[in-house]
This record gives sequence, structure tokens and C-alpha cells, in this order.
Amino acid sequence: MTSDSVQLPPSLTARLKSAALSLGFDLVGITSAEPSVFAEEYRDWIASGYAGEMEYLKRNLDRRLDPRELLPDAKSILVVGMNYYTRDPDPTVDGDNSVDQKDRAIFARYARGDDYHDVMTARLRTLLAMLKEQAGEGADGRVYVDAGPVLEREVARRAGLGWFGKNTMLINTRRGSYFFLGEIVTNVALEPDTPAVGSCGSCTRCIDACPTDAFVAPSRLDARRCISYLTIELKGPIPDEFHPAPSAAGNRIYGCDICQEVCPFCITRSTPTSEPAFQPRDITVNSKVTDLLYLTDEEFREKFKGSPVKRAKRRGLLRNAAAALSSRDDEEAIAALTHALNDPETIVRDQAEWSQKQIEKRRSGREVNGDTFNG
Repeated sequence: MTSDSVQLPPSLTARLKSAALSLGFDLVGITSAEPSVFAEEYRDWIASGYAGEMEYLKRNLDRRLDPRELLPDAKSILVVGMNYYTRDPDPTVDGDNSVDQKDRAIFARYARGDDYHDVMTARLRTLLAMLKEQAGEGADGRVYVDAGPVLEREVARRAGLGWFGKNTMLINTRRGSYFFLGEIVTNVALEPDTPAVGSCGSCTRCIDACPTDAFVAPSRLDARRCISYLTIELKGPIPDEFHPAPSAAGNRIYGCDICQEVCPFCITRSTPTSEPAFQPRDITVNSKVTDLLYLTDEEFREKFKGSPVKRAKRRGLLRNAAAALSSRDDEEAIAALTHALNDPETIVRDQAEWSQKQIEKRRSGREVNGDTFNG
């Protein structure tokens, strides 16, 4: 046997990548554990107030900007991506099982199935256990899935998973941007991948399509104006300026996918996930906005058990539904808002009252303008 025919054993890095794919991750890459090159930009973004009330983004900046603060002897970061894209219901296919588009409550795709934190964390822990076993004594690591101080998109770009789009999303040229990210920060030296390279070119579809003008510049987001922030992260009343946002965006009552839906890479490259955990629950794709205002605490807990929607809590979801009805002018919407006026949560009652007043103003305006004939 010649030296050219000798089969070398696969490296630990190759074995880990293969295992990651077998666990259901769609993307996997490796980068070194080193300080962020965006430290100054991140601190400036925080100082500008663009994080809004998301205090967790302002805490532990040193740890967030340097993974070696998470694991003192960190050498590598294994980064995974998991596709969560699902298509919207199609009335021509689903027929009577699909709610009319004008009435349908729109949940962001990431929140239509089970909570990705639970799904991905369990699998990353399995992968970490394998790493420790195969790397030998002293191998250690930490698992993070959107719940720790890690600049996930930056390390994912360095690991080759994608590049930064003008909508701030991490875009994979072959897959679009509908994927979750997760990491293992480890003290084991793994073979790093080449950082991803890509560009939106002259395209500004995401910026032009944003109904609240949340992009203050390409790749720079004022989260306080973002519908995802307003409907998920904001715990108090929706500011007056943005009260109509969920309605103006087409009944988006939990999150917003608009800047992804218009992205050419997502339009042409996204494929539906086959992951069972991320398949939509009926309530997240076939609910009327009006129906949500009748949800009791018990029904909310039952229907959204193990769902990302729990983050907004019942009061947040119903606040959003009441806001989305502000542009409606039909009896079904008015009845739901009237019911919400007696909700146990103040924030729901207040939003329902505001939305009803908007309807009354429009009706009064039509009467004054002679659009309503009583003679």
C-alpha cells in the first residue's frame, strides 16, 4: 500500500460537524474564540438607545464582547444553524381550513412551532458531551442558544454560516436567513472555517418595506421602532406613534417577518423545514385576530405551552390583537374589542379602548362627510 492510499482518521472537527448534521442542524461551522471586532459599534448602538427596554443586551458587555469571559481558556466556538422556514397557509390548497387573510393573526415564522431554545439546547448538549468524550480529559464547553451574552451573528459570520444583510439578518447565500443560531464555546482547539462573504448589492427592499421605518441606516436597526420589539419585547403600552403598527403590517400580532419576506435570498432560496418541532401549531396559522381576544389564562397556557409566544404572555398577545383591530370597522371586531374592555389586564383594556376610539372617529368622519345616509 502506497502512502497516497493511506486513509487518515477524520479529525475531531470533521466528526463534530458530521454529528451536528446528524442531530438535525442544517449549518455548522467553527471559528476561533476571540474578542469582537464590533465592540465599538455595539457600545455605540447601546448608547444611542436603540436597544429600547431590552436591558439584557446592556448587561455584561465585557462578557458579550469577548467569549473568553464566558470560558477563561476558550479557544474555539462551534456555531450551528437550524432552518425554521414554513410557508403561509394557502387558501387555494387549504380551502375551508384556512382563515381568510384579512382576518388571520400573523405570527412570525420562528414562533409558529415549539420553542427553539429547548429544541436546540438539548441537541447542543449532546454534541458537547461527544466533544468532551472524544477530546479527552480537560475538555470543557458552554452551550448557548440566544440566551447568553454571545454576539451570535458575528461568530456565525466568522464561522462561515452567512453574512450581514442590510436588514441586520445573517444571510446564507444558498439558504436565506430563516434559521436559528446556537453555539458551543469550548477550550478545545478546533479547525476554523473561512468567514462568509456576501452582499446585498444595491438592493434595499427590506429597508423600503419596513412599515415603521426601523432601519436608521443599512444594517443599523432602531429596535424601538421594530414590530418584533413592539409586539414581543415591549412589556408596557405600545407608544402612540406605533399603535397602528400591528394592523398596518397586516395583523402581525407576534413578531414580524417583512424584512425577510421581501429579501431576494429568502424568496428564492428558502425551503420549508422538515423538523417536526418547528411545524406550525394550528393556533399560530389559523387564528382570527378577534378570536385571540377571547382567550382565557388557562387557554393561553394550554395552547402556547412550550411555545416562544409565552415570552409576550397573554396580556402582551391580547394587547397586540387589540391594536391590530384598530383599522377594522366590522361588527366582529367591535364585539371583540368590547369584550376586551372587561379584560382583567389593564394593558389589554387600555389598548381595546384606544382601538375602539379609532373606529368611532372613522365612523364619525364618514357621517360628517355624508357617507352615512340616515334619511
